[in-house]
Amino acid sequence: MPSEFQKKSSEFAKKCFDDIREMSKDGQGVSRQGYSPVETQVLEYFKKIGNELNLEISTDKAGNVWMTIPGKNRNLPALVSGSHVDSVPQGGNYDGLAGVVAALTVARWMREINYVPERDYTVLMMRMEESSWFGKCYVGSLGMTGQLTEQDLALKHRSTGKTLKETIKACGFNPDDLTTGVPVVDLAKMAAFIELHIEQGPTLDSSDTRVGIVTGIRGNFRHKTIKCIGETAHSGAVDKQFRHDAVLAMAELAYKMDCLWDDWLKDGKDLVFTIGVVHTAATSAIAIVPGEVTFCCDIRSLHRETLEQFHALLLQQAEEIGKKRGVKFEFDKTIISEPLAIHENLMNHLDKSAREAGLNVRKLPSGAGHDSVIFGNLGIPAAMIFVANQDGSHNPHEKMKLEDFIQGADALWNAVKNFPIEGIK
Repeated sequence: MPSEFQKKSSEFAKKCFDDIREMSKDGQGVSRQGYSPVETQVLEYFKKIGNELNLEISTDKAGNVWMTIPGKNRNLPALVSGSHVDSVPQGGNYDGLAGVVAALTVARWMREINYVPERDYTVLMMRMEESSWFGKCYVGSLGMTGQLTEQDLALKHRSTGKTLKETIKACGFNPDDLTTGVPVVDLAKMAAFIELHIEQGPTLDSSDTRVGIVTGIRGNFRHKTIKCIGETAHSGAVDKQFRHDAVLAMAELAYKMDCLWDDWLKDGKDLVFTIGVVHTAATSAIAIVPGEVTFCCDIRSLHRETLEQFHALLLQQAEEIGKKRGVKFEFDKTIISEPLAIHENLMNHLDKSAREAGLNVRKLPSGAGHDSVIFGNLGIPAAMIFVANQDGSHNPHEKMKLEDFIQGADALWNAVKNFPIEGIK
């Protein structure tokens, strides 16, 4: 049976989702590029709600927005919840946004029932978590913690060629503040970070359980651009033994890595491997043996050692296939996102609070990366709540039932309400 929180919060959450979809719709889906006018418009929308709720609002030097309900003891570090507001190009409306709406729904409920928490409760709305636009994920949270690099800032937009540095600067922030190695906020004032997110996979939606407690978050090793350089030739005049076919070399590498992936899964390793983009040269044609192909790759695992070892295999196989076929593979700089072992005590707190509130939850890992990784790997207790969604994610067909979302938000509310005065160690 729905709780009072669920009954009286659903309409507010639905309006937030509908309003944001309207302001960011792009064809069938939505597009909210990080550090874009649309992303800024979304943040302003939520800041307006924050003002109506009389929240303390601030914006850090990376552009992330913090909205706080003051607690009884302001000397205690704050309990922080939120997520990112950007999206992939023409993606779904709920990836990231669900976490922001859930955190704000809890803040609204506190005001409605005149609840004052023991410690500050803060809604955190972060910029540019998605890597689709520049090839770099967690930009807002990395910038906040001073962990961006000059190489990150030099990355170029997928279609315009504009650098990340130029994009951040055009949004009104100084990118040089974000590469110092020093956080632009006082992280000691964060007692813990809880992020609600849609699952982005089918596990919850294929079960009777609609809410999940995350056990770990996969990290990734990525190459945005790998080139296979062979030799362009006439497709009719050059026999097989004389060819240096870049496409077939790339295809052989992809197939070999797929077979090795199978072997590693049989050995019980946590691993996923993806080649998501493939391009032949602009001069390619039906009558030409391709002399160049570019592609990307994405290796993910819950374990850093697995990432390193499978990546080393990729380089080894590329070298062997290159020699065999008379081609050369050139790899750009590896983009690394660390995996996160979710804070066990905080995870158990989420699980216990939800179950005591009568919610049916289950534990499961996260295949996708999230901003929680950045906080967790800096020693801040971090954990996640998953909500069932349909038709996957990172596509315009992404769905999430409101009744599932509000159960997840209820789990967050109970975790916030029951958060121990002494904090989570």
